[in-house]
Amino acid sequence: MHPCRNADESTRTYTVDSRDLLQVTRSAEADGESIVAVWHSHTHTEAYPSETDVRQALDPNWVYALVTLRNPDPELRAYRIRNGQIAEIEVIVSPE
Repeated sequence: MHPCRNADESTRTYTVDSRDLLQVTRSAEADGESIVAVWHSHTHTEAYPSETDVRQALDPNWVYALVTLRNPDPELRAYRIRNGQIAEIEVIVSPE
């Protein structure tokens, strides 16, 4: 996991810090790896991609995982976002 800062410094909006994303991308490539998923929390709304999430979706092959924190129990959901289209994918959590 490689955290990136929220360039907006807001609890309601976000923009991934471009320097952090560049560093993570270069680090993954140097290690022979690639980014396959990204995640963030929705502090006030459901775990469903917002217009901002769709607009900022960088790679159609990535899994976009969202966690909602608006309820006492967090909820995790995941999606593929391709050409502005949102498709939910199944999340299976298994204990190790």
